[in-house]
Amino acid sequence: MPRMSDTMEEGNIVAWLKKEGDRVESGQTLAEVETDKATMELDAFTDGVLLHIAVPKGPVAIDGIIAVIGQEGEDWKAAVAAASGSAPASAQEPTAPAAPAAPVAHTAPAADSEPSRVKASPLARSLAKESGVNLQSIQGSGDQGRIVKRDVEAVLQSAPATAPAIATPAPAPVAAAPVAEVSVPAGNPYIPASTDHSAYEDVTLSQMRKVIARRLSESKFSAPHFYLTVEINMDNAIEWRTRLNEVAPIKISFNDLVIKASAAALRQHPGINASWLGDKIRYHKEVHIGVAVAIEEGLLVPVIRNADIKTLTQINTEVRNQAVKAKERKLQPEEMQGNTFTISNLGMFGIEEFTAIINPPDACILAVGGIIQKPVVKNGEIVVGNTMKVSLSCDHRVVDGAKGAQFLQTLRAVLEDPIRLLI
Repeated sequence: MPRMSDTMEEGNIVAWLKKEGDRVESGQTLAEVETDKATMELDAFTDGVLLHIAVPKGPVAIDGIIAVIGQEGEDWKAAVAAASGSAPASAQEPTAPAAPAAPVAHTAPAADSEPSRVKASPLARSLAKESGVNLQSIQGSGDQGRIVKRDVEAVLQSAPATAPAIATPAPAPVAAAPVAEVSVPAGNPYIPASTDHSAYEDVTLSQMRKVIARRLSESKFSAPHFYLTVEINMDNAIEWRTRLNEVAPIKISFNDLVIKASAAALRQHPGINASWLGDKIRYHKEVHIGVAVAIEEGLLVPVIRNADIKTLTQINTEVRNQAVKAKERKLQPEEMQGNTFTISNLGMFGIEEFTAIINPPDACILAVGGIIQKPVVKNGEIVVGNTMKVSLSCDHRVVDGAKGAQFLQTLRAVLEDPIRLLI
């Protein structure tokens, strides 16, 4: 198992695209492997025959044996034993004439072998399996014809409700008995779905969720966080964005403005554009902003490089493209590395204010709330204004309160008077 990203500790084999006995060439795709950041294709390192698949599916530590490629007829058991430092497999096998267990452990059922050769994302495979959809009947819309989640959803939406492949069996009559025994007042809409209070579902952690749990726990419990919040008057930003979108080739979002304004403020406050490296603090000369993107499996942070010298149109295009790639799990590791500052925006979900956990090794993360209308005092009078709250989470080992406050002062000044972005 190779290391496919800088933070990867193990890879989860999702599917093999070759089977034992197949001839492979260097560079051909052997399997799909889920890392902590994306599902990636594992290519063969050498020419030969795929003699043995050691792990048909599941997690494998870095450098763990997952397969053997060699010449036809070679003794792969001896090769595995030599690589693992153990005795040859033949010496460990019992002398009883029982059939060896290896073929059972390493050979997939015949019904599953053919669908596994179809190029499809793990999410699409899972959804198809749950819904009874045959992947071979679907035309993929992803890269190189790869089947993605939306392709399976399109089949489900277009299929008639009575299609046997996706139909839900009618519940057995006995299922209604427990409901009859529950005393519920007439007209009460809160009828319990089940009286079995021990019912639950255990979901195995994905590689991404494991890494999110580990890295954010390390950040929260090792980095001394403190938080600074300011409220920003967005009236001028709203007017400026409206005028920009009258001439811009693509529509600029408020998130784009926040990214650009943050990059401009980081230029003026290099102490915020920093990283904690254990025995030293690194102050970055370039501004690379990570933008948190929520997907079903967790959170990915693609990076907008040199955001301070890019136009709003360029920032918008990059954010859109990377968000699509993130949701399709097509982001490459290099697209999620090198951030010097991170922004997490939940304003589109109606969240007015929140605090975020620092994304290591960054020293700070900016949590952005939504724009709301509220009474504000302007020129001594109470009027309706548009305000937005932002909270800066700071690592106190790197950033002191005054530095964080000065950064937020600059950020507020830029967003309240966006013409400063042109200076």
